[in-house]
Amino acid sequence: MLKLLSALISGLLFGMGMIISNMIEPTKVIGFLDVTRQWDPSLAFVILGALLVFAPCYHLFIKQRNFALNGDKISFSRNTNIDSKLVIGAMLFGIGWGLVGLCPGPALTSIGSGSLYLLLFIISMSIGMLLVDRVFKKITINFQNQIFDQ
Repeated sequence: MLKLLSALISGLLFGMGMIISNMIEPTKVIGFLDVTRQWDPSLAFVILGALLVFAPCYHLFIKQRNFALNGDKISFSRNTNIDSKLVIGAMLFGIGWGLVGLCPGPALTSIGSGSLYLLLFIISMSIGMLLVDRVFKKITINFQNQIFDQ
């Protein structure tokens, strides 16, 4: 029950932060990403504020103890390789974000607005995630098996 409550509180805090900082507005996000015209640097302050809160908490609570305040064990990836999957994934994420001005977090935060546009975005995002999970992982595993079997 404590884990469920901490997830609820974390989600509410995240959502309120998104709403208060106006990150749920695609025009605000596009204004931040468009550095060649009328750049809106205000979201940089949102990011900086989040880092100022997160960084000390990370070092004091998470990194030192290797578990979250709700008791979940945290394991850190030792993989620091920059491979093609990482680069392609980052590019696709950036292209999608830049095209519509929506990041998945703010999109989910504003789903209660009843916007058909947001619903279509979330459905499309979910389909994309399922495709990667079901189709591309199988292709990657088959490709890796072919390489190592030779």
